[in-house]
Amino acid sequence: MPDASPGIARVTYVGHATVLVEVDGVRLLTDPVVRRHVLHLRRSGVAAPEALRDLQAVLISHAHWDHLDLRSLRRLPRDVRLVVPRDAGRLLRRKHFTDVVELGAGEKSEIGAVAVTATYAEHDAGRGPLGPRSPALGYLITGSKRIYFAGDTDLFPEMASLAPVDLALLPVAGWGPRLPAGHLTPLRAAEALRLLQPRQAVPIHWGTYSVITGRRVSDAEARAPAEEFARLASALAPAVDVRVLAPGESLTLD
Repeated sequence: MPDASPGIARVTYVGHATVLVEVDGVRLLTDPVVRRHVLHLRRSGVAAPEALRDLQAVLISHAHWDHLDLRSLRRLPRDVRLVVPRDAGRLLRRKHFTDVVELGAGEKSEIGAVAVTATYAEHDAGRGPLGPRSPALGYLITGSKRIYFAGDTDLFPEMASLAPVDLALLPVAGWGPRLPAGHLTPLRAAEALRLLQPRQAVPIHWGTYSVITGRRVSDAEARAPAEEFARLASALAPAVDVRVLAPGESLTLD
């Protein structure tokens, strides 16, 4: 997994909502959850350790345990920059992270040659009665390419204000048989393409974690939401180049 050179943009799907974004020489990692087991969930496959190396920043969309996993974050240097929603920073500073930047929707952090702007997300982001009551965010990464990482969200009309983007990283599923409110289904993710007007799109948040007590999901079943998104996107937004990446697979933006 070599570094991206200045002027080159590449994304690597690590799994679930964890994506390594390399743009203009800057390495960013979204929502790092890389453990074999997280609470009642088990991972299919192993996360590539290279994704955790030489990072300039980590972007955390919200405080749910499958997006903000403290034990996964312990694998990172304590001085790596963590970009988090407002009111989530205290939790990470207590774990001795020294460069924590809290953003609200519309606020920006400059990281090397790129700018990271927090965007609204339609998602309830509570972390239980004792956890932070921080909002959910997406992030727009802007350098030589514009890359939108949606985090966890449902469809909302203001997505159109982000258009156009070069790449949209859109969640299309969850980890159980039912998808509660506040998430994109494959259909709503395909509808989001008409608002975002991306050149390319990669489905995320699928096929990585499943419930430990449930039966093991086959590879075909795990991949089904991503394939359904690609099929629906071809009908609703045929101009968008949709790429379904297996965990560990990369896409260099053209």
